[in-house]
Amino acid sequence: MQTSNTLTLRECVLGDRPFYRHVAVVVMPIIVQNTLSNVVSLLDNVMVGQVGTLPMSAVAIINQLLFVYNLVIWGSLAGAGIFGAQFFGQGNMEGVRQTFRIKLVTAAALTAGAILLFAAAGTPLIELYLTGDTSPADAVATLGYAREYLWVMLVGLVPFAVTQTYAGTLRESGQTTLPMQASMTAMVVNFIFNGLLIFGLFGFPALGVVGAGVATSLSRFVECAIVVTGSHRSVERYPFFSGVYASFRIPGALVRQVAIKGAPLLLNEFLWSVSQAALLQCYSVRGIQVVAALNICNTITVIFNEVFLSLGNATAILVGQELGAGRKDGARRTAWRMIVLSASSCLVMGSLLALFSPLIPHVYNTEMSIRLLASSLIRVAALCMPLFALANAMYFTLRSGGKTFITFLFDSCFTWAANVPMAFVLTRFTGLNIVLVYFLVNVLDLIKCLIGFALVKGGSWVRSIVE
Repeated sequence: MQTSNTLTLRECVLGDRPFYRHVAVVVMPIIVQNTLSNVVSLLDNVMVGQVGTLPMSAVAIINQLLFVYNLVIWGSLAGAGIFGAQFFGQGNMEGVRQTFRIKLVTAAALTAGAILLFAAAGTPLIELYLTGDTSPADAVATLGYAREYLWVMLVGLVPFAVTQTYAGTLRESGQTTLPMQASMTAMVVNFIFNGLLIFGLFGFPALGVVGAGVATSLSRFVECAIVVTGSHRSVERYPFFSGVYASFRIPGALVRQVAIKGAPLLLNEFLWSVSQAALLQCYSVRGIQVVAALNICNTITVIFNEVFLSLGNATAILVGQELGAGRKDGARRTAWRMIVLSASSCLVMGSLLALFSPLIPHVYNTEMSIRLLASSLIRVAALCMPLFALANAMYFTLRSGGKTFITFLFDSCFTWAANVPMAFVLTRFTGLNIVLVYFLVNVLDLIKCLIGFALVKGGSWVRSIVE
């Protein structure tokens, strides 16, 4: 098989040593940074889990709602990011600056809107998850914990948005070390203040879920300060930040192009994140114990998933730079190699996740039935991990060439058309075990992988959008 007239199957599957060295330089800091960010969430969950099941479930509900905001921010920046990666590959630093300005304005507007939304509608959103087999007393207690945690977490949305704006531009240029260092520091800050404020160590007040929120928001301010100051301290290393605030004039043509390419990405991330919230709501009709078990499962699996998720981000960067430089065969070759590498990584990470699935839930202070259920859900996630990896790599490949409407159909539309209806029907109209339901919903991604393979092989994404 050949993907083009000049690329053989072996070239597409196996890279040489310089290729993998280049991938490692780009992807390892991303893996470390994102893993540390997820460890921060894990620390919140584990430490709050020591307080009890209801506080842990409250934190899980709020984190699921804030996950929608997080993905909306990432999606809103992704459209400009496509141009940023290709501008950098082209050597156009002013183009990179202009895309950064677009990101900053967009992130500020969306963050203001999110804060207003959660402040006005936080309670009814939380109550969507307190249905089914949850007792009235547990529902009232969980709602109280969730509202307290939400108000504190809203403070951290502003530094989060600024950090993502800077970190995205750094990544598009292949500079991934600074965001990693910032995340490492933020994790330490979060861990220390979690202990001090959740449990009241060394004379600090024992604030429970509020303490977890304060620690997380504080760590985000620290992370933001490190990324911003570091970006402007080294003009030689980050030339695209030089003079970035000297003018906020952005060419109207570029704004229109970014809007056209970015709108489907923003809508995609919004709909996909809402679909994940909808899936959790479907599962929650089976009781608060299922919410708690899924919280454990999701918090742990996202750490193991970080390898293929980061490889997806690296795919967008590396393929985008090849396209911006006009090396179309190089873009094809890089894309297929990254797809194979992403799937291969799951043989290791999925096996490790399955191996440790009986042990991981025991770090939580919760009922044995919840621990056993979480272990079963984790094994399902480990089994489906290769499907998630393939779909993720194909998504970022298509996105790198500006095929954002196709990725919108491929990603969120598929989830709403297949996964969510399946979960809705199986949880409400059948008596199937929740573990089997979880498996049947996730294994549908096999269809997505087949569609993605056909789209990537077709090659319509192989084009530069900054010529």
